[in-house]
This record gives sequence, C-alpha cells and structure tokens, in this order.
Amino acid sequence: MYAAERQQLIERRLRADGRVSVVDLAQRFDVTTETVRRDLDLLETAGLLRRVHGGAVPIDSGSTAEATLVERRSVHSAAKAAIGARAARAIGEGFQGSVYFDAGTTTAAVAQSLAPRLRAGGIEIVTHALSLAAELAGQSGADLTVIGGRVRGVTAAAVGSDTVRTIENLRPDVAFVGTNGVSAGFGLSTPDPDEAAVKRAIVSAARRVVVVADRDKLGRELLVGFGALADVDVLVSDARPDAELALALADADVEVWNA
Repeated sequence: MYAAERQQLIERRLRADGRVSVVDLAQRFDVTTETVRRDLDLLETAGLLRRVHGGAVPIDSGSTAEATLVERRSVHSAAKAAIGARAARAIGEGFQGSVYFDAGTTTAAVAQSLAPRLRAGGIEIVTHALSLAAELAGQSGADLTVIGGRVRGVTAAAVGSDTVRTIENLRPDVAFVGTNGVSAGFGLSTPDPDEAAVKRAIVSAARRVVVVADRDKLGRELLVGFGALADVDVLVSDARPDAELALALADADVEVWNA
C-alpha cells in the first residue's frame, strides 16, 4: 500500500471514530509504529488532524474547543437517545426523591426518557440548564427548581459563584452529569472553567453520580478537570471504553453501562 493511500484511510478512520491509535493503525496496516507516526506527522502538518499521546484526534478537538448547544443537538442524536434511555434506568420504578440534571444534550435525552415517570409525581427535579428547564416546566406532576446565575450563551446554562454556592447547599439523590471528556489519566473534563466549577459542585453534592457520554467523549481530555473517575458511580455510553480507560474505570469501581 502506498503512503498516500494509507494516509487517506487514516483520515477516514479518524472521521468515523473520532480518534486513532498508533498501535491500532500499525496492526491494521501491517506497518511499524514509526511509519504510522510519520503518517500522522504529515497529516498534522497538512492541518488534517492533531497529534495527541498515543495517536491523533480531529483538528477541532483542542482542549478549549466547544460546540454550541444548537450544533450539539444534531450530533449523534440517535446515540444520545439510546444513552438517555439506558441512563434513565438508574431511577427505579417507584422512585421518590430528588434528581439533578446537568446541562447538555445527552442529559436532556435522559430527561426525555424519564418523562412518563415524571408525570406520576414524587420526583423533585433541579437544574441550572435553562433550555432543559423550559422543557421540564411543561411536565405535569414534575416539581421543578431552577438554579439561576449568569447564563452562558454556548450552553444556555447558569454559571458563576452564586450558582455554585446554591448547588453546594443541595444533596440530590441522583445527578445526571454530562462531560466533554473522560480519560484514564485526567478523569472528567470540560473546556470552560465556569462550567467546570458548576459540574464539580454537582458531582460533590450528589449521593449518586451518573455520567452520560457518547463515544466521542471517551479518551478525550479538555482544558479543565472537574472530577476524578472515583467520583463517578455509573458511566453510560454508546461505545465500550478502550483497554486503558476500561481498566481505570474498573480500578475506580465505576459501573459501565452500554446503550
């Protein structure tokens, strides 16, 4: 196989999987890891990917890259719906208690899956996500508390010191938390410090933390960490973690649910 052909295949695999590994590519193409690294270096020079430890990610996957809420709604929508349905099982039949919803399109999918149960009443919902609050406000039988603060346009969620202090005074039974990245070495992370502070407060406050993350988030590390793997009770995703992350999750006693 010519180098140009191999590099085209690497580009295609990167678009499909959101990440490529040097070792996996070397085995796939039956070449040395040094050959793969040269391919990745050339592709990075051409502005087609970004090198990271052990492989490469798309060029728009920098530590501060963050899509808007509107953009995220159209990405992996089927996978997010499946994740939402699976994660909703963390709330058993007859559950009576409080549930915190973090901001995000995947946590919104959880809320949609829980909608029939919310109508039965007996569940107190808390969120700082204004778009999610607008949807939940129309649910009959749902008791809703919305936490205020400065609203970020990118996520349509409240942030800031007042938001954080309010969350710190809560103790929800279950929190559904979104993340932009989850990795073996860095744990949970997100691009924005204000968002990270709010997420950190949610993780610290909740009795049970359920993290929802589609396959693009697995193995990624963003600028700001907001929780260790040991802070997570359940991780719900539409893909299985790679060997390194799977081992780290097992060591941290995290349940992994596949949608």
